Amino acid sequence: MEYAEDHYLFPLVREPHSRWEKAGLSPRAERSFNRVATLLMAVFLTGWTYSIFLADATGDRSPVATISRSILRSPLAADAPAEPAFVVDEFVRSFAEDFEADVRGQSGAVNVAVVRPGEELNVPASTDSLPGGASVVLQPAQGTTGAQVDATGPTPSAPGVWNVMLRMADAIRPASDVSVITLVPLSAKRSGRIGTYRVGSWPFERGGATKPIYEPPAGLVRVTPENQDLYLSEHVQLKDFLTKGQQGVWPKYVALQPKVLDKVELTLQELGRMGYPVKNIFVISAFRTPSYNEGGGNTAGRASLSRHMYGDAMDIAIDNDGDTRMDDINRDGQVNVGDARFLAEAAERVEKKYPSMIGGIGVYTPTGAHSGFVHLDTRGFRARW
Repeated sequence: MEYAEDHYLFPLVREPHSRWEKAGLSPRAERSFNRVATLLMAVFLTGWTYSIFLADATGDRSPVATISRSILRSPLAADAPAEPAFVVDEFVRSFAEDFEADVRGQSGAVNVAVVRPGEELNVPASTDSLPGGASVVLQPAQGTTGAQVDATGPTPSAPGVWNVMLRMADAIRPASDVSVITLVPLSAKRSGRIGTYRVGSWPFERGGATKPIYEPPAGLVRVTPENQDLYLSEHVQLKDFLTKGQQGVWPKYVALQPKVLDKVELTLQELGRMGYPVKNIFVISAFRTPSYNEGGGNTAGRASLSRHMYGDAMDIAIDNDGDTRMDDINRDGQVNVGDARFLAEAAERVEKKYPSMIGGIGVYTPTGAHSGFVHLDTRGFRARW
């Protein structure tokens, strides 16, 4: 006798639906068991949560209370368990690496992202993997007035310096060493001033610029006594960009383009490869307000379209010994124009390695005030003097 299907050889046996049915429980008994188990779990969780709050209220330090607290504690807390803290550290490392990739520049030494109010940051997609209740926020730094905002949304409308932080529950910690700077729009200027600070007007402020590089800056950085020491890059502070004069007037305002910071830092790194490691620089001039550029101090040699007005130029000297004068960086036993030329040679090498850094390089001989310095800018085309 033949069979069409093998299963006709054996009796059909239905597989049990659950482990409880395997143990001999009927479907009805299993449903009852599940209801009782769920009720017991709810009672346990309620009692456990209540015991934690009671322990906090009474100061209970028993092992059970301590373990219970550690399970609910924010991993950002200083006394968080090692495992959650390790996970957070790994997230911060990954986030900082992705977020800072574009901000740090070719040199890897730039510390700021400069944005217009309301502009969105390029926040890494890794924030999507944050645990529930955690977020990356922008927190106002000292000297900045404003409320904390989510870093994944529009940047704050208030001008100033913001720290990038990771927040979870009531704990908060830095998520990056990069600071975010929101600008003051030029529309805030009235009769050549922002508040009581005299700025002046750019040559093509009302339009008609022959090249994009001569268009007025997108906005200005608000500088206060509290934020002026901020390191914009490894060797440059915010106060290095301040225009001379108006000492007692605060806040002050500067135009700032991070690209020039990158060029300066690349030049200093190249100088180190040429045999002179740099610890400190002296900034003779960075941003100059249009008002100062036109009539402040000695105006000899100033161009009417000076790159200093646009925040992408710096005049620097190497000053490891801190005497505010150029060092003997070519090591010929004297400080003269040869040291400025040595610095300029480092900048030339940078432009050859990084074509995006092409701009102006000017060598200045020693004067009564300075022992020589070099002008660097990122105007986008080659200029030498």
